[in-house]
Amino acid sequence: MVKVSLLNCEILDLRSLVAVAECRNFVRAAQQLNLSQPALSRRVQKLEAMVGEALFERSTRSVRLTPAGQQIMPLVRRLLDEIDNSLLGKMAVGERREGRIVLASVPSATVRFLPEVLDQFGRDYRNVRVRVLDLSATKCAEAVRTGEAEFAIALPVSRDSDLIYEPLYDDHYGLVCREDDPLAALENPRWEDLVGQRLITIHAGSGNRTTLDAGLASMKLDLRWFYEVTRLSSALALVNAGLGPSVLPRLACEGPEARDLVWKPLQGVTIFRTLGVLRRPSVDLSPAANRLLTLLSDAWRVRRKDDSGPA
Repeated sequence: MVKVSLLNCEILDLRSLVAVAECRNFVRAAQQLNLSQPALSRRVQKLEAMVGEALFERSTRSVRLTPAGQQIMPLVRRLLDEIDNSLLGKMAVGERREGRIVLASVPSATVRFLPEVLDQFGRDYRNVRVRVLDLSATKCAEAVRTGEAEFAIALPVSRDSDLIYEPLYDDHYGLVCREDDPLAALENPRWEDLVGQRLITIHAGSGNRTTLDAGLASMKLDLRWFYEVTRLSSALALVNAGLGPSVLPRLACEGPEARDLVWKPLQGVTIFRTLGVLRRPSVDLSPAANRLLTLLSDAWRVRRKDDSGPA
């Protein structure tokens, strides 16, 4: 007989056990609970440590309960039934369906996907408020590091950073100009076509400018940065006003500020910024935040597929 004490378990630990037993698959169980697979595995391992025996037999094709798991499962189900019918159970539901998520993002990274993603997220978490911090890449990292944001969509951090970075999407730089600009008539504009132009750019020292300058240095190309602004949206406003063309990431030119502008890839050396997810390694996301991040990641995955075109 297996001797167990489940008094020190969290409710989600027990639900994790049941989900894996029913799905017979850790990936599907994690999706069902809106958890990451590593977080789900840790919860199961915690229960196995309490029991003192393995609760699942794992193979490459499926997962099934061990004799110890079969013995403990009726007890777990009874506990969950009692919890769900109690005040504690109602409070647990409230914790999953209410509250607030704070995420940080470089502004141009979410303008394309966020409205649709939030609409889909709201169907599952109608009472969870979402706060988006529009910050520079450096400040995004700091917001995650201090716990002000649960995660961020931003540019890569330094290699010695204490944060986890997961790349999502390579956003290419290209020419952006008005439709009446002579450059717009070029079918395949080149970087060299920008030489001598009064160009609009982002301020030196920003992540976007650093990436752009590094790419231009590899081409030994000297462009004339005439107007310098702090935000990508400000650069688009100056282009719209007819002050000149700019070189900006493609995603920055897909919002309403650029609806009357033309964006074209530049022939030659490919320059791109990488957007990805910043997280603290020692902190699990809440189920709601994990669901929101999954939806955003899915949106990026669809975008990558669309960019690559038909196989």
